[in-house]
Amino acid sequence: MNRKTTMIKKKTDMQREPLPECHGGKGALDWTNVLENKDLKGRRLKFWHDNILEPGVSIGVHQHKDDEEYYYIIDGEGTMTLDDKTFTVQPGDITAVYPGGYHGLENTGSEPMRIIVVSVSDQ
Repeated sequence: MNRKTTMIKKKTDMQREPLPECHGGKGALDWTNVLENKDLKGRRLKFWHDNILEPGVSIGVHQHKDDEEYYYIIDGEGTMTLDDKTFTVQPGDITAVYPGGYHGLENTGSEPMRIIVVSVSDQ
């Protein structure tokens, strides 16, 4: 078996672009694809994103079927929808959605909101 045991990826090699109306949300997030499928073959980690939502920008409510997704709030504040409930989130908070769950996020503050998004799966 020829399996990588270490890696490094430089910021200059990460894809960064606006992602409009993510999952039916409002506006465009500033999306950085830190790690993606081609970096992670054979790993449970599916992706790692570093996203910035300007005030009023949202990620629409959507379902996860076969993966888990974690949002770690770095800066800003907003409203996170988890299934049928809403929660205020701020720096240092983390949310998770598991297979079958729904979630979405809106920046309801006056400053940009930065979040780290990590997805893992057994498949």
